[in-house]
Amino acid sequence: MVSSVFQLQCSCNNYPWGKKGKESLAATLCAKTPNTGFEINESENYAEMWMGDYPVMPAKDLKSGEELHRIVDDNKEQLLGKACIEKFGGVVPFLPKILSFAKALPLQIHPNKELATELHKKNPEKFTDPNHKPEIAIALGPFEVFAGFKDNEDIQALFKALPPLERFLPKKDVNFDNEVLKQICYKILTASEQEVRTTQLELGKIPKEKYGKQAYIIDLLPRLQEQYSREDPGNLVALLTMNFLNLSAGDAIYVPADAPHAYLSGNIVECMARSNNVLNTGFCPRAEADSVELFTSAMTFSPHNAEEVKLGTSKTEKSINGKTSLYAPPMSEFNMLKTSLQDGEKETIQAIAGPSVLFAISGSGKLLADGKTHDIKEGYIFFVGQGVEVSYEASSGLDVYQAYAE
Repeated sequence: MVSSVFQLQCSCNNYPWGKKGKESLAATLCAKTPNTGFEINESENYAEMWMGDYPVMPAKDLKSGEELHRIVDDNKEQLLGKACIEKFGGVVPFLPKILSFAKALPLQIHPNKELATELHKKNPEKFTDPNHKPEIAIALGPFEVFAGFKDNEDIQALFKALPPLERFLPKKDVNFDNEVLKQICYKILTASEQEVRTTQLELGKIPKEKYGKQAYIIDLLPRLQEQYSREDPGNLVALLTMNFLNLSAGDAIYVPADAPHAYLSGNIVECMARSNNVLNTGFCPRAEADSVELFTSAMTFSPHNAEEVKLGTSKTEKSINGKTSLYAPPMSEFNMLKTSLQDGEKETIQAIAGPSVLFAISGSGKLLADGKTHDIKEGYIFFVGQGVEVSYEASSGLDVYQAYAE
């Protein structure tokens, strides 16, 4: 029988939008786990640390080096529990990550289950599973993000006030609704490089006051152009049609399947349903972009304003000492707990009827679980099987996130 609680070792990928070297929180946290051989190269970009059982970049048992998905597969009932197996199959149904990004990720959506199943059948090498991928992102500091669509009224105000945008309207004096918005996105994403470049040059010459309450557009435009060129249509779709949020540590968003989004800068905890499917159409080379027709036909119009994007916190009955808050997105695959302790404080999380992955973002202390005591400090990651109570004792301020399913 395998232990129900064991420390994990994880790895980082190197997408070009990641932060360099030790500027990347994903890399610095990854390097904190002892005896892994992972060393930070200051010339490399480090984007994501994955902490789940997905076969791409799987977490491993720190002691044995065995991949987590193999451990889970051999001990399903002990680690997942019957209810979780019946509900989600014999896998950990969520995938937590740490992301560090210095420039915009591709403008993307994650296909819903029906579309993901279809794409997986047609091209299993590119779309590696038949699952959907709704997700949350929790800011670990300043976090800039484009997510979901603005109110139609705000988008219409821009297209009425800014003459260069008339070329993307299906007809003059059109009344904006979601179908019109879909047509506008399609026209922008399929426009020629020259047309996109011309539009951006013209927008840059318009006085800031013409943008009204959306004047931030004129400040962000040159920044996006520097990152991805004046020919990238993602600049226009993101700035003109999508919500732009500037969040602080602890703030969170929820992105449902099929909702367009692009993270711009920051360090975040991200957690999603267990999938790696994505469709990209902007903030990437055109040759690497996916089908615009597929992207626009699949995208959803919820959320449709900035407030709908945000995910709040609440108290949780799983906390014994009241030091833990709950992020509960409107999906079944996972919730996320955040425990924050000052020096000397303690917290106990009641046993959960499903698997957990917990990871320390800062501080140090002791983790008591399954009859054993473990050191826990910044960057340490643990898998916790179902039915195990977890307690923390902080020696210095300790912040721990715990993704779980039940």
